[in-house]
Amino acid sequence: MVIGNFDGVHPGHQQVLAAARQEEPGVPLVVLTFWPHPASVVRPGGGPKLLTNLEDRVALLRAAGADEVRVIDFTRELSQQTPAEFVESHLVPLAPRRVVVGENFRFGHKASGDVDTLTELGEGRFAVTGLPLVHVGDEETCSSGVRAALEAGDVRHAAELLGRPFRFRGVVRHGDKRGRELGFPTANLPVPNEFASPADGVYAGWVTRLDGLDAHGDPLPEGHQAPTWPAAISVGSNPTFDGHDRRVESFVLDRDDLELYDAPIAVDFCSRIRGQVRFDGIEALIAQMDADVAATRVALAEHPCA
Repeated sequence: MVIGNFDGVHPGHQQVLAAARQEEPGVPLVVLTFWPHPASVVRPGGGPKLLTNLEDRVALLRAAGADEVRVIDFTRELSQQTPAEFVESHLVPLAPRRVVVGENFRFGHKASGDVDTLTELGEGRFAVTGLPLVHVGDEETCSSGVRAALEAGDVRHAAELLGRPFRFRGVVRHGDKRGRELGFPTANLPVPNEFASPADGVYAGWVTRLDGLDAHGDPLPEGHQAPTWPAAISVGSNPTFDGHDRRVESFVLDRDDLELYDAPIAVDFCSRIRGQVRFDGIEALIAQMDADVAATRVALAEHPCA
């Protein structure tokens, strides 16, 4: 068994699962994770911006080797449990042979338990392995480091820490259709307050449709992969038109036939093109959008990241 929040399921998290499999080959690997993020329960409104939703987290954990993922509903009551109470209520009933965690693992009321505590509580019932943190260069791979890179707009460094491009997903909503009027129709995703996104600006990346349908909304033939298209991606509130709500707006290159309204899509970020700018007029905006599209083509040719 491995335990943790696993937000983002970065290489450090993946290493915990790999080590658990190596320690106990031939037995099922069960992951315990928490939803919502414990910090958002302990400090309402103060939790970190999440890198993945629960569905993606479970899928990534399974891809990393989990045979089963158990999601613990993290409540105020759970936050008050002592380390011993947590072990008795959530670990002992599952009878694990071994529990594997990162060396910075904390649990129980006010994070009072650590790896040593878990080892003491498991004596005679299960073994405990605490693993050192994984590093990328001189930097620890951690979810907070990924968030910091995204806040700076450094999506390439975020990808280095994640082991893959940062992905933002959602359902395409009807916007104000200004992009279509300007010749740059976009697939618009709202940015919920609880989820992380790159800093406001323009990026090069990829758009993938996730519902098993093609560009026009028809079912894909059996065995065909989800369609993916190169895109220039704007993140922000559209200040030129005095917008307020943050959105991820993707202009798919060289396609004007996409039917994506109400479709679930994923947006993978490869490179930053520029920061957000307020323009004085439509002509200046269109000229910059043409330049952004040209820069996106170059960026994806040099750093495709798909």
